[in-house]
Amino acid sequence: MAKTNPGRFFEDYKIGQVIDHAVPRTVGTGERALYHALYPARHALYSSDEFARACGLPESPLDDLAAFHVVFGKTVPDVSLNAVANLGYAEGRWLKPVYAGDTLRSSSEVIGLKQNSNGKTGVVYVRTRGMNQRNEVVMDYVRWVMVRKHDLDAPAPDTVVPELKKALTVDDLAIPEGLDFTNYDFTLAGEPHRWGDYEIGETIDHVDGVTVEEAEHMMATRLWQNTAKVHFDATFRPDGQRLIYGGHVISMARALSFNGLANAQMIVGLNGGAHANPCFSGLTIKAWSEVLDKAETSQPGVGAIRLRLVATKGGAPFALKGEDGKYLPDVLLDLDYWALMPV
Repeated sequence: MAKTNPGRFFEDYKIGQVIDHAVPRTVGTGERALYHALYPARHALYSSDEFARACGLPESPLDDLAAFHVVFGKTVPDVSLNAVANLGYAEGRWLKPVYAGDTLRSSSEVIGLKQNSNGKTGVVYVRTRGMNQRNEVVMDYVRWVMVRKHDLDAPAPDTVVPELKKALTVDDLAIPEGLDFTNYDFTLAGEPHRWGDYEIGETIDHVDGVTVEEAEHMMATRLWQNTAKVHFDATFRPDGQRLIYGGHVISMARALSFNGLANAQMIVGLNGGAHANPCFSGLTIKAWSEVLDKAETSQPGVGAIRLRLVATKGGAPFALKGEDGKYLPDVLLDLDYWALMPV
């Protein structure tokens, strides 16, 4: 009996299947320090316990995307070990902050299947939940991945494509208990721009760029215990290149967005996302944002802002798709998310 795990293939998934993922992870301040070493992350709420306490939280939480990467990484051996590509995200919600000492684990339910016309691959839709040691759901999200078939003669499953919200409303968002921006220190945060200073339709060029290095990407992907073969094994792709983990691009772009959106402190919703083109070592990531929507919240001094975050490999800012409706070749990431900002 084989004792090693070759990973699941497309024909191994069934609608309604629930997969409890292995290896829970206790996170500490080391994860935060490494996250800030790998990305130019400077949002004050995640950098200073004192700043976080002044905003009504008990201490500085783990960066939202670091928590996402930990939860995501648990799923890889069961969902995307044999993936060709991670295609998109929807209905993502950060429900509770994650603090040093919390232990995270993940569970996923298969909610959609669609075999591709080539008969060699198919798309798997899963809803993943990340839980802490108190069995509280700290985040959930839907993602879909293209996965190889192992047995090309295996019959195609009935096609089920889940209906997903195009965007979360402000009522779908979970505002952390106690969060209060009424005494927010804009000087310490790094920029004076508050919620009321941004207009729907406004675009922001984040100016800075970071060149992606192979070693840093592999260190980051190992940090999240992401075992997807395409990120490590240079023989797994015909071109002999390691594919940069899409989450690495997300975190890099979010960190770059500090310049212009330093006060978009907490990510609380993920409306959608697409990895438009592959990223490889040596590319320089730049970013720009567009304000898509704004909403008031019930928490004192806290507003919600919906942003499109676009990462490019040095392309012109504010260019996204061509006349054919397809992403331009310079676009790496198109991410639609809600963040919390002082009013």
